[in-house]
Amino acid sequence: MRESSWNEECAGWKTEIAGYLSKNKKRMSDAAATASPIAPPPASSTTPAVRRGLVKSVLSGDAVILQGQPQNGPPPEWTVYLSNVSAPRLGRRPTDSAPATPDEPYAWEAREFLRGKLVGQFVTFVRDFTATSGRDHGRVYLGGTSPADAENVAEEAVAAGLLEVRQGKITDDYTTKLLELQEQAKASGKGKWSSTPGTIREIRWVIDNPRELVDKYAQKPIDAVIEMVRDGSTVRAFLLPNYEYITLQLSGVRAPSTKNPTSHDSRAEPFSEEAKFFVESRLLQRDVQIILESTSNQNFVGSIIHPKGNIAESLLREGYAKCVDWSIGLCTGGAQKLRDAERQAKEKRVRLWKSYTPAASGYSGDRKAFSAKVVEVVLNDAVVVQKEDGTEMKLHLSSVRLPKETAEDKQPSVGRQFRPLYDVPFMFQAREFLRKRIHGKKVQVQIDYVQPKTDNFPEKTCATIKHGDLNIAEGLISRGLSKVVRHRADDENRSCEYDLLLAAEANAEKGKKGLFADKTAEKKDTLRIQEIAGDVAKSKQFLPYLQRGGRAEGVVEFLSGGSRLRIYIPKETVLITFLLGGINCPKGSRVGPGGVTIGAAEPFADEAAAFTRKLVLQHEVQLEVESTDKNGNFVGYLFVSPDGNTSRGINLSEALVEAGLATLHFTAERSGHYNALLAAENRAKKAKKNIWANYTEEQQQEEVEVQQADTSERKQNYRQVAVTDLAPGALRFSAQNIEDGAKIEKMTSEMRQAIADHPPLAGSYAAKRGDLCVAKFSEDGLWYRAKVESVRQGQAEIVYIDYGNRETVEVAKLAQIPGGFASFPAGVKEYNLALVKLPNEDYVQLTLDAFAQYLYGHSSVFVNSEYKVGTAEYVTVYFDMGNKKVDIGKSLVEEGLALADSRREPRLQTLCNEYKSAEDKARKSRKNIWEYGDFTGNDI
Repeated sequence: MRESSWNEECAGWKTEIAGYLSKNKKRMSDAAATASPIAPPPASSTTPAVRRGLVKSVLSGDAVILQGQPQNGPPPEWTVYLSNVSAPRLGRRPTDSAPATPDEPYAWEAREFLRGKLVGQFVTFVRDFTATSGRDHGRVYLGGTSPADAENVAEEAVAAGLLEVRQGKITDDYTTKLLELQEQAKASGKGKWSSTPGTIREIRWVIDNPRELVDKYAQKPIDAVIEMVRDGSTVRAFLLPNYEYITLQLSGVRAPSTKNPTSHDSRAEPFSEEAKFFVESRLLQRDVQIILESTSNQNFVGSIIHPKGNIAESLLREGYAKCVDWSIGLCTGGAQKLRDAERQAKEKRVRLWKSYTPAASGYSGDRKAFSAKVVEVVLNDAVVVQKEDGTEMKLHLSSVRLPKETAEDKQPSVGRQFRPLYDVPFMFQAREFLRKRIHGKKVQVQIDYVQPKTDNFPEKTCATIKHGDLNIAEGLISRGLSKVVRHRADDENRSCEYDLLLAAEANAEKGKKGLFADKTAEKKDTLRIQEIAGDVAKSKQFLPYLQRGGRAEGVVEFLSGGSRLRIYIPKETVLITFLLGGINCPKGSRVGPGGVTIGAAEPFADEAAAFTRKLVLQHEVQLEVESTDKNGNFVGYLFVSPDGNTSRGINLSEALVEAGLATLHFTAERSGHYNALLAAENRAKKAKKNIWANYTEEQQQEEVEVQQADTSERKQNYRQVAVTDLAPGALRFSAQNIEDGAKIEKMTSEMRQAIADHPPLAGSYAAKRGDLCVAKFSEDGLWYRAKVESVRQGQAEIVYIDYGNRETVEVAKLAQIPGGFASFPAGVKEYNLALVKLPNEDYVQLTLDAFAQYLYGHSSVFVNSEYKVGTAEYVTVYFDMGNKKVDIGKSLVEEGLALADSRREPRLQTLCNEYKSAEDKARKSRKNIWEYGDFTGNDI
């Protein structure tokens, strides 16, 4: 039945009570004067008391609670007992001082007989006497206008064999009639007089594991009887037919608390008694169905299904209760109905909402709902969108809370700083969910509210964002990747689909997903990444892994300029800094400590950064890694496929050059992309784009002449060196000039003596990146000069500047270099083998072993500088074998252990051709790397 029907019925009750009392004033006075024939006068009174009331509940087969007429609040109540009869005793729940007692046979049937007849009905009570205990005993009549045509409840119960007559010292006509009815019941074998044993309930007064019971019933409706109403939103009930006695809190609502009778300080909240009466008059001792939805401590949370409607909705609509967020998502009937009912009470300002004032959203924009394109995902609670007019706006997901980091989370792997995206459990997974679902796609935005600025946080514009029918926040929360913000009860600034989020969180918690899983699963799903950016040694070691198997796949996480990006490589779980190869891109200003801008931005630096951001930020890309620079950054080419078609990937270097936002770098000549880059630059010049806006034909002619004038001959100035160290995974080595050897030995000896004369205090030296210091080499325990390349977690990575070796040592073991020894030039220099490339990974170690044998197999070798790539110097190397000079690079190529590299400088073409011929011979002879044919696709 709808709530309006219940209200009409309640109004009818009030009218009937008022009418009955007004009509019975004269009848009661007449009864006192004429000694009413329906009952003999009790010994203590000559006038029987007659009361008209509503049966609130049945305590047992011979006791009921009646309610009078409400007057400015809940109605008065009184307990009455049937005279001359007794009912079997119902079992009692255990207390601190007494154990539980069982039912007597037919006690439950007797209670249910009266409950079925009387609860919610108007009856007439005629008092026969008042016991010394103060209890009123009498007769209860149901229906009719007088005792003659009314149903005597006691007589009906005796006739059904459910009550036993108590015969006093004096037997009157009423007692005689009850005895006759009892004899008839005995003769017919009814009720307790039958041979069938009555129901003796096995009651579970205490539920030790509430969750187990919730899972048992699996949110299916359970028949129940409401036994008590503690307050407007909390009841106690028997679940049938197993007689589990439970305390149930209505999901999604909270009514004001009533006064706790066991506490002197307890006070009833406003409208608590009214709310309690509201529920009692509708549910107490009614047959209902209960759906157990969850637990709260040892209590149950659920919904009550009644033929006349949803009591939770009625409480809200009448202003007797408020919605509560923590359980509204559990409500079987859906949260929206409850919100709508509460909204009606707010609009009418009834009872709990009499002082209600709507909250302002704080949003002052022109449109609260619009479509936009997602251009960036910021962690997992915010996105940057581009509106139709091209402006960008940062939006936070309404009512979504970021996963919180713990002290343990803030201790990442040794060698890198704390990064929330990777170190806070499930934050990366959440970001990836958003990136893959909505990045670069059009979404629908509904602005919900603006969160004001605080001391710790800026102002936030919060919105509900949908892609199609999917609420993005709901998708995150349902997977356990985020949680819902618990707003204050009076805070209306929340997601417009807040209840949907709460329901999603409840399901995720029930399924133990993501953040709701146990700690073992949480640790398992936490990323453990390496950050190689700025770490020279690690970068060199890791280079072969990025070069093997062709292009590496990654995600662009951040960019600090048009050609400088931070990229995450999922396959290797590493974070690298990547520089675009083959181009010069304008550099922007840097932000120093305290947000201070350092240096001025070069022309078109901002435009280049914006171009790169639009094209690749948070896109999946492919990398061709060529080398590393002196700072440990990787250099190469990046390809992006905005449409997802990898066969049509865009070379970002080429795209920047063609847009006139970068120029060609000389290192592009060594790349297979040189022709495409050169053509792109020519098109940009011709179109006079950006950097080339003022480009003229005269300048172009000068460039052609310079290129044609590059006819210089190759210079051969070989220097004898002693190799001191080989770099791992590369054709790179460190060496000293032979003539410098004695000087280095003398300087090192004098330095050690200075240290011996003034021993350093352990731990007194604070090492910083780039410092010159002294350290003991692990192989011999002697002091050498060293340079600090990085300091992390108490460990320093150093390079011995006179010998080229690298080590990781404890910072406390470093010492300040003695005065006068820092100015002595570094005794070693690093060289790369020119015109030669490493083969694929299967043969790399074979090549490196041969290279080491060539270098270390001779006391000295000779090097000739051929060209530079950035600051890296490339040399040809030879050693004397009798009267013959052996070119190491060419020998590696001839033996099928390396690939010939090409250069465009005219002075190097003769040498390049020799190396190429050596490679062709090795390929034809199927030597080493060519044993299975040409893997480069150029078989001859």
